[in-house]
Amino acid sequence: MALRFHWSMSSAGEKYRGAQARAAVGVPSLDTLVRFCRHAEECEIESLLTAFGFHRPDPIVLASVLGTLTTKIKFMVAVRSGIFSPTVFVQQVNSVAAMTNGRICLNVVAGHTPEEQRSYGDFLTHDERYERTDEFLTVCDAFWRRESEVNFEGKYYRIEKGKLIVPFVAPDRTKPELFLGGNSARAEELAVKHADCLWRLPDKPAVLRERTAELIARGIEVGLLVSLIVRPTRREAIAATEQLLEEVGGRPRRTHEEFAKRSDSVAFTSTFALAEKNDAWLTDYLWSGAVPLLGAPAMAIVGSPEDVTEALFELREAGITQFLFMGWPDMEEMTNFHREVLPRVRAREAAEQQHAHYFAHD
Repeated sequence: MALRFHWSMSSAGEKYRGAQARAAVGVPSLDTLVRFCRHAEECEIESLLTAFGFHRPDPIVLASVLGTLTTKIKFMVAVRSGIFSPTVFVQQVNSVAAMTNGRICLNVVAGHTPEEQRSYGDFLTHDERYERTDEFLTVCDAFWRRESEVNFEGKYYRIEKGKLIVPFVAPDRTKPELFLGGNSARAEELAVKHADCLWRLPDKPAVLRERTAELIARGIEVGLLVSLIVRPTRREAIAATEQLLEEVGGRPRRTHEEFAKRSDSVAFTSTFALAEKNDAWLTDYLWSGAVPLLGAPAMAIVGSPEDVTEALFELREAGITQFLFMGWPDMEEMTNFHREVLPRVRAREAAEQQHAHYFAHD
């Protein structure tokens, strides 16, 4: 299985957006976003995450606009249940698919912080949000199966004689590929039931392997949301981490400490705790030093192109087959990845395939 690579648009146009308080973050210009998307296309990135939050543009509106201004890139639209009805959501997704030839996939998250959820009118607890998301995705799937009409009665949703005329349109799928984010046991169970891939935050390969083996055996992939720092040599890559800490400074630490106290996201709080209690280097290449300053997604793979390639294959051995990257700044790091890492990855995969073919026919 070839490794698959995606990128987050969360910091498009701003190098250290994660260091700012969320209320202070602005909306990038359309030109900035279009340049970002077209650069991702040139760098052979498969899809771009359009995240959800009160400080961001609406992700599905963003995907609709950018989808008409690009040609190849897919948009991984973040969705939280409870914001709108599953019927309306499927109608929106199918409409974007029809306009972009299926260039939309989904990133399902149960929530962020209770405070933000309540601002959207959602007062459920962490586990209740997962229960509701289960119902939400069950209804969505019924529409994508093109049942003559959808009837559903659950604890959180009631749908009677649901019909949608616009189908999901794509060259190779009848429903969008579905990614689900989370590190909790509830997230794992929900992913096994509904998703194609579970996004989780990084840890040491041995720790990841303990969880991925069971999930893979149950039929889903596991991917990592992780940042990249790729430089010509390991020494230069480490120097880049030191420069990052110097440029960001210590002020954002309090913001993320306070956020960790407010959040009920297991993924964020566990990664923040991991960064706080460990040395900055979890492995020779996995660096947690930026997490207290830039947030949980700032756990980074650091090194030369050879180092990073080796790290990706070590993580593949631990069961990771997809990666959702971020960088500082993103477009520069995307270029480094495309020029220096991706060719090495594809060459190694081709060599492995040739080797396997030889022994299969020996």
